[in-house]
Amino acid sequence: MAYWVAFAAFALLVTAGLVALTRASAGVVGEGTDDLAAGELLLQTTLSQAVVGALLVVAVWLAGIPVASLGVAASVELAAAGVAVGLVLALGNEAAMRVLDSAGLGYDEALRETLTPEETRGWLILCCVALPVVAGFEELLFRGILVGALSAGFGVSPWVLAAASSVVFGAAHTAQGATGVVVTTLLGFALAAAYVLTGSLLVVFVAHYVVNAAEFAAHAR
Repeated sequence: MAYWVAFAAFALLVTAGLVALTRASAGVVGEGTDDLAAGELLLQTTLSQAVVGALLVVAVWLAGIPVASLGVAASVELAAAGVAVGLVLALGNEAAMRVLDSAGLGYDEALRETLTPEETRGWLILCCVALPVVAGFEELLFRGILVGALSAGFGVSPWVLAAASSVVFGAAHTAQGATGVVVTTLLGFALAAAYVLTGSLLVVFVAHYVVNAAEFAAHAR
C-alpha cells in the first residue's frame, strides 16, 4: 500500500522550503559569498542537496511509492538520449542568454561566477561530484516526484504537473535574477517535456548535467 497523500505532502513541503530558502538567500549571493572560496560554497550546495535528496529517497521507500512511477530505469540508449537532449537544450540555453544580453536583459551571473573553479582539482569536483548531485536532486524532485509520482498517484495529467513544476523550478532559481527565473522556467518545462515523452528519469538527469556542465565550460574565466 502506497501512502500517496502523506508522500505528496512531504514532497510539497520540501519544495516550498527549497523555494523559500532560495528566495531568502538570493540577495546574499555576490555579497555574503565574496569571502567564501568557490570550493566552500560548492561544498555547501552539494551537501545540502545530497542530504535533501537522500531524505526524498527515504520518503519514497517509507511511503511505498512504486519506483516505476518515478521513471527509474537505466540503459545505454537512455543515457545517449539524455546526452542528445542535453546538447540541444544547452545550445538553446546559450542562444537565449546571448539574445537576452543583446537586449540588455541578461540575468545575474554572480552565483555561477562564484562557483566556477580556478584550478583543475576544482573542475574535477564540480564535474564529477557537484553537478551530478545537483542534477540528480533537482530531477528527482521536480520531474520524478512532482510530475511522475504525483501523476501516477493522483491521476493528474503529467503535462499539467510539468507546467506547474516548471514554474516552481524557475522560482527555485531566483539567485539568477528575474530574467534568469524566466529562462530557467522554460528550461524546466523542456526537461519536463522530455521526461513525459520518454518516461525516463535518466534521460533528464543526463540532459540536466550536460546543460549545467556546458554552461560552466562556456563561461569559464
